[in-house]
Amino acid sequence: MVTDFVGRKAELSDLARLFGSARLVTVVGPGGVGKTSVALRAASDAVDGYGEGVWVVELSGLHDPVLLPNTVASALDIPEQAGASPVQAVLDHLRDSRVLLVLDTCEHLIDACADLTEAILREAPGVTVLATSRQPLDVPGEHTYPIEPLPLPDAVAMFTARASQAVPGFSLEDSGLAHVSKLCRRLDCIPLAIELAAVQLRLLTPRELLQRLDRHFATLGSGDREDSGDAVPRHQTLRRAIEWSYDLCSPLEQALWARLSLFAGYFDLAAVEEVCAESDPERAEVLQALYGLIDKSVVLRESPSSGRYRLLDTIREFGTERLAAFGPSQHARWRDRHVRRYLRLASGFRDSFASDDQMARYHALRDEHPNIRAALDYTLGAFISDAPDGGGLAPAGVDLVNALALYWMISGRLREGGYWLGKVLAAYRDPSVERAVTLATRGLLRSFQGLVEESIADCREAISIASASGEPGIAARGYLHMNLSMTFSGLHAEALATGLEAAERLTACGDRVGLLMLACQMGHLYQLTGQLDAALSTCADGLALLGTGSRERWLQSYLYIVSSFALFQMPGREQDCADYASQALGMKSELGDIAGIAYAMETLGWLAARAGRFGRCAWLLGAADPLWRRVGSRFGGTALMEQVHQQAREASAAAIGDSSFESLWRAGAALPVDDVVMLAVADADDLPAS
Repeated sequence: MVTDFVGRKAELSDLARLFGSARLVTVVGPGGVGKTSVALRAASDAVDGYGEGVWVVELSGLHDPVLLPNTVASALDIPEQAGASPVQAVLDHLRDSRVLLVLDTCEHLIDACADLTEAILREAPGVTVLATSRQPLDVPGEHTYPIEPLPLPDAVAMFTARASQAVPGFSLEDSGLAHVSKLCRRLDCIPLAIELAAVQLRLLTPRELLQRLDRHFATLGSGDREDSGDAVPRHQTLRRAIEWSYDLCSPLEQALWARLSLFAGYFDLAAVEEVCAESDPERAEVLQALYGLIDKSVVLRESPSSGRYRLLDTIREFGTERLAAFGPSQHARWRDRHVRRYLRLASGFRDSFASDDQMARYHALRDEHPNIRAALDYTLGAFISDAPDGGGLAPAGVDLVNALALYWMISGRLREGGYWLGKVLAAYRDPSVERAVTLATRGLLRSFQGLVEESIADCREAISIASASGEPGIAARGYLHMNLSMTFSGLHAEALATGLEAAERLTACGDRVGLLMLACQMGHLYQLTGQLDAALSTCADGLALLGTGSRERWLQSYLYIVSSFALFQMPGREQDCADYASQALGMKSELGDIAGIAYAMETLGWLAARAGRFGRCAWLLGAADPLWRRVGSRFGGTALMEQVHQQAREASAAAIGDSSFESLWRAGAALPVDDVVMLAVADADDLPAS
């Protein structure tokens, strides 16, 4: 689908004025009328009026309203905060911000969107919300702005523009203008319907196109509305235009259209081949059908140079209906193929977690998050009540949510992971292998959420069930995750004993990833208890296990951070501390780990203060400050680290003066994170003059 913008000058002008007075503007209208395109163009035009910018939250692929706050938090790049709900994290982040927040496609989550929007408007006075929906949110203060079909001249202009892209050199002659005008009126000047019709000019003249469209509408009972005056609601007009496009597709294209409706968000050729074809010959046919759907503007390309595609919501809805019409067995067959693809990707990430391709696998999962969520919906969530077999949790869903354990952790989606794990545990209440592995996974996530007592309880139950079931690997992971929770809760003696037990069990199971995780955890435990040589030795063992030149990032960066903490406490090891902290900072930046970046910046800031480089200390601590606020607390409340932070701050302010310190602090906080990382790793003292 092309994305050139035609017309809508009046609408854009109206919306620009509304942004100056209304805090909630809901763009409403039927499917296919252009709500999203108008809203996004208006938001783009308004970007200079919002200090923290425009943020777009795409909701069409989200089906469970419970996850709406998580989705908004992810779109705003807000890390999860211990003790704070996703709603509270969003409100805290937005409270002092001047932001235009776009909630796109709200109608299927209308109550949840209304509740969250009302809370944002109440708690964040600098935020304007622009929503798109087929119905109003019905929130106090809402200004509803209806989007109508295009005026006839603009509709003809859009048809002509699309036709010229489908058929290079196309232009309207006087004889064709009358046919195109009538065709646009027949389609109620609905943009999506015009898009679908214009590409048919590759095979038909405007006159032939109009004749066929008239016959199709007459067959469906609309008659000739111009002559009879029998008006058809616009949603029926669009429906019939989509049905007409479907009828013009080959059987293979029709089948693929239905199967593609399983995808949420974007998909690529590899996904299409894996999900929508079952043999090599069929893969070739499917790719040919995909190119046909692209030519017919049924499938959109992300950009001319992109290899990623998607369906518009209205097109996907129709495909979903067609897939269901093929019968329960076909429906289940293709859904299962979709789920198996994302189970394969998740399992590959888990099994190769400490490998050199860790980051490539992680980014592939992150890019596919809407489809991962859809697969979990199909097996654990909102869709299971519609399943052909009457519902129930699919074993593939249980495997998928557990295979994603480290993905939930790295991506910061701890609450969402816990949400899906909770569904599994609600279904498996009696002792079983499924319950044991799910408890161990939830124990890991809960430890990072600050729910240490709950985490320890999960791990203990997992160990008990696994031991009784003869599952030593699950029991070993239970001890591993319990060691982390005990360390976080200050139960250092118990953590040491649990860590030694975990080491013995993980070694017996040959669990290399588990041993690497344990090295990070035990190094941190030793550092917290003042056993600095043991901390360095343990981290060195972990780095040796990874191997020289490893391109693994998550575990390696933590080993470097823990080492830098220990080295900072060892007089004369400042250069080693700086080297380790800089390496950790580069890796954490690559991961996008906000808390990890802040820890590394703090360490470099402390070193700067110790070396008398007080200006560098000021802007490094300033740059870390907004990151800590996004995380929720500095150092997770660790008193020893907070004491060192205050000492460095006070020494720097005393040396260069409060005014200079505050100026450099603010300058560091205002710099983009990537710029600060570059300057910090380059050992710069001064910020750029600009």
